[in-house]
Amino acid sequence: MKVPLLDLKAQYRTIKSDIDAALIRMAESQSLILGPEVELLEKNLNEYLQCKYSVGVSSGTDALLIALMAIDIKPGDEVILPTYSFFATAGVVSRLNAKPVFAESDPVTFNIDPASIRKLITKNTKAIVPVHLYGQSAEMDEIMKIADEYNIKVIEDAAQAIGTQYKDGRRLGNIGHIGCFSFYPSKNLGCFGDGGLVTTNDEELAARLRILRVHGGKPKYYHKIIGGNFRLDAIQAAVLNVKLPHLDAWTKARQTNASLYTKFFIDHELAEETGRLEYDENNKVLLPKAVYADKQFSHDHIYNQYVIRVKGRDDLRKHLTENEIGTEIYYPVPFHLQECFAFLGYKKGDFPVSEWCANDSIAVPIYPELSEEQIKFTVQTIAEYLKK
Repeated sequence: MKVPLLDLKAQYRTIKSDIDAALIRMAESQSLILGPEVELLEKNLNEYLQCKYSVGVSSGTDALLIALMAIDIKPGDEVILPTYSFFATAGVVSRLNAKPVFAESDPVTFNIDPASIRKLITKNTKAIVPVHLYGQSAEMDEIMKIADEYNIKVIEDAAQAIGTQYKDGRRLGNIGHIGCFSFYPSKNLGCFGDGGLVTTNDEELAARLRILRVHGGKPKYYHKIIGGNFRLDAIQAAVLNVKLPHLDAWTKARQTNASLYTKFFIDHELAEETGRLEYDENNKVLLPKAVYADKQFSHDHIYNQYVIRVKGRDDLRKHLTENEIGTEIYYPVPFHLQECFAFLGYKKGDFPVSEWCANDSIAVPIYPELSEEQIKFTVQTIAEYLKK
């Protein structure tokens, strides 16, 4: 049985007529950059994300970059962010010649550890970038408390967490000063290429973001500030406007699949419960935990990824590949061990939790169209390998 990591064609088939009609409409309109379709998407996402202002941009990476530009990050400024994340989180800081300052991860959620943040604050700290990894929120109450105490801006990297609710019911991207989202095709809400979004409840920040998006020009060809080409293509907005009404149903399907994984891992006596942090004979697989599930919010964890931890991860991955089961490693090298950041002086062992996540974690398929039989087969294949 084949179990791909992701099957975008399966999703496309369920909404093919609507998507095709939207693409033809855009071809006929030839309104291709920003314009009414992008404005409609921004309006729809304002309502969905419960925020005041949304600004469509060219990618999730550019969302992070323009957010830092909007709060006027300069060379020498320090930005605190987790060492365990997708490269864009740190890369955009360096592109502005600011200094990325790495923080440790929480061992349960994989997200940034607020206690680690507090130890890193200096007079040069200008921003904190918590990443809501794999579809679950970082501990925003404590992060915002620290930020308020030191007058530091918070930019939420919610690229993997569109629609996720925090423990008080607020949507992510609506808690910090700015929120950043990605519409990369593999995301829960993905377009047909690159696309992103920046959110804020601050009118002045929203206005600045919109100007920065078009090279800093307002009116056109008149520039008080330097921006970039961060415009969202209208054709991507059209695809997203078709997909957005389906997002909650897709999220529910991902959550159902996550529950099935948990059940089958426990049934195979590979795990006893979610959120454990120690391996033993009864817990060969450490399962993810939705830490806010007891709050009864429907979007406590949206499972952009279902990530387990296993000793000997690389050998297990090879076994799954041989059995035609797709997997991915998010992320094998934390920032502090990346060659391009060697100049910062970090060394192996500086962030043991993050290194553990990087060494042992593996993502298995979780997409909405996945069948129960495919999930059973995936867990059975893992069980056969681990019980040899």
